[in-house]
Amino acid sequence: MAVPDVGASGPFAPERRGRHRPQLLGPAAASQPSLRGVRVAVLNFREPLQSVAGGAEEYAWQVSRFLVGEGALVHFVTSREPGQRAAELRDGIELRRMGNRYLVYLLVPLWLLLRRRRFDLVIDSMNGIPFFAPLVVARRTAVVSLVHHVHDRQFYAFFPRWLAWIGCFVEGPVARVVYRNRTTVTVSESSRDELRARLRWRAPIVIVPNGSPVARPVADMPVEGEPALVYVGRLVGHKRIDRVVDLAADLREAWPGLAVHVVGRGPELDRLADRARERGVTERVRLHGYLSEPEKNAVIKAAVLNVTASEFEGWGLTVIEAAALGVPTVAYDVAGLRDSVNDGVTGWLVREGDCLATVVERALKELADPERRARIQDACRNWAREFTWGKTGASMADLVAAELAKSTPFPGAAQ
Repeated sequence: MAVPDVGASGPFAPERRGRHRPQLLGPAAASQPSLRGVRVAVLNFREPLQSVAGGAEEYAWQVSRFLVGEGALVHFVTSREPGQRAAELRDGIELRRMGNRYLVYLLVPLWLLLRRRRFDLVIDSMNGIPFFAPLVVARRTAVVSLVHHVHDRQFYAFFPRWLAWIGCFVEGPVARVVYRNRTTVTVSESSRDELRARLRWRAPIVIVPNGSPVARPVADMPVEGEPALVYVGRLVGHKRIDRVVDLAADLREAWPGLAVHVVGRGPELDRLADRARERGVTERVRLHGYLSEPEKNAVIKAAVLNVTASEFEGWGLTVIEAAALGVPTVAYDVAGLRDSVNDGVTGWLVREGDCLATVVERALKELADPERRARIQDACRNWAREFTWGKTGASMADLVAAELAKSTPFPGAAQ
């Protein structure tokens, strides 16, 4: 059972609206204080143009864009990949890159320490390991912690046991104390529940769901497969995309025309190609790599079903992207995905003890009925309309204004 939130009241108090209803803080109202001139630092592990960037990076960037639109001066501080510039201005955001995937957690706090009085508010994104902004900023600087999901099991899945233990200790007891008085933002009810139950998180938690693009440009391109399944996202180990590739083999007898399309980039690309060869389904699996937005949407729209086999998610941004194009999703019943997939309405959840291939086959049989498929497609589009980056940004802007109001005057409070 999740530990209930205490000590939070007013417009940002956590509020349950049912498992599949987003908790938004409301659009920016005319009465909201202006953010013009407010100086914000957004600390994030990656930025959207990096090779294995995902939903967390898109979220942080879209929020940054919205804050810039409200008049804030935003610095987005992140890691640096080979060939990338250390600094640039993009979408009105001052982008600063430093360190690799490990050094970034040392260099970013040092960068912030040297500028500790220049910012009014810091958004500190915890991708398993936080940046510990409260320890280096000026006392009057507001800090908002952004946590998409709990990483504890993910540490043990990909690191030696001793290193995983350190990661869990930092994510849990250490971060719990450092951020105990800082408002935390997460993206789903189940992520909030896991923060309370598994990390014993003490700080007030506000849910601000992901958005989804309003415009959905679709290229005119052929997509083979009848039926066609699609996976969209980063090609990294914890996404378990090999299970999606295996569907081409597991279902080939029942669905001889089935094809699996994998869209995305990442270090698992070659291993997935090897997996398809091992299972004898090279001709049934199309590894597209990175596609432009219109091309990606063409593949999604042509698919009957979106499939994600990840067991670690804070939300599932691609679930909503697929739903916006009328495509339902099969996903595991894990934190985040159980919120973005409305089970039995906009998709199907793989429960404990279920087999992914069995649930996918059941979904394909339901979708073979034209009337049933049309109802599901309509439900998907209606569900996706509830999530926009405008709503996400407005909710975060409300929260930023409320946090700044605790230390007056602003902007420029950190001087």
